[in-house]
Amino acid sequence: MPESAESVFLAAPYPRVFAHRGFAQLAPENTLLAFVKALAGGATHLETDVHVSLDGIAVISHDPDLAGLGRDVRIDQLTMTELKRINLGYGQSFTSLADALEAFPGALFNIDIKSDAAVEPTARAIRDQRATGRVLATSFNEARRRHAVSLLPGVVSSASSPLVARAVAATNLGLTSLVRRTLQGCVAVQVPERVGPVHIVTPRFIAMMHKVNVEVHVWTINDPGDMIRLLDSGVDGLVTDRTDLAVAAHTR
Repeated sequence: MPESAESVFLAAPYPRVFAHRGFAQLAPENTLLAFVKALAGGATHLETDVHVSLDGIAVISHDPDLAGLGRDVRIDQLTMTELKRINLGYGQSFTSLADALEAFPGALFNIDIKSDAAVEPTARAIRDQRATGRVLATSFNEARRRHAVSLLPGVVSSASSPLVARAVAATNLGLTSLVRRTLQGCVAVQVPERVGPVHIVTPRFIAMMHKVNVEVHVWTINDPGDMIRLLDSGVDGLVTDRTDLAVAAHTR
């Protein structure tokens, strides 16, 4: 097992501006060009998603298939070589996680692992690029998240959906010790402002998260008014498709 890496993921300045799948307004999402545009526009972090190819390579993609391109085939049914031949527009194609980490050696990556099969390839790519200290590895699935963390000593992580649900419930009951235990090992909660009629990001929730030393990152926020309101309320980061507007919101 590799030695633990000291994380610099939270060394970026406040507020954290997470470029959701890169800057997809100016380039195809989750491509190297989208990441270039995001970093050039002032993003502090790159938010991205990982699946696995047929030949066991961690592939950057939000969707598990190519339905959005009019093709009835899954990511895990194609090799990385085949995926790299697919034209996504603007001269871009699918990229491996390893290639993205290598292309941006100073960038901070927030990685959502989308399938059980992608966990070990993702961890392998991160270790091979010696990038453990500059990534956050997470998943909506708790078992998947814990597996990834176990393979990457020293990596930071954000809460899975089950942990968030428990933390919200414990917060509403005022149970600080239970919130702390629930979120042990997590440096952040990355949540929508609301789910249906249920408000998650409330003043009480933000205060509780900060009390237990956990950051609050809210997704996916694209309206400048919402950005300003959330930043003024004390959230630590915004996950956004509009890096340009988020940067402007916090430098107003």
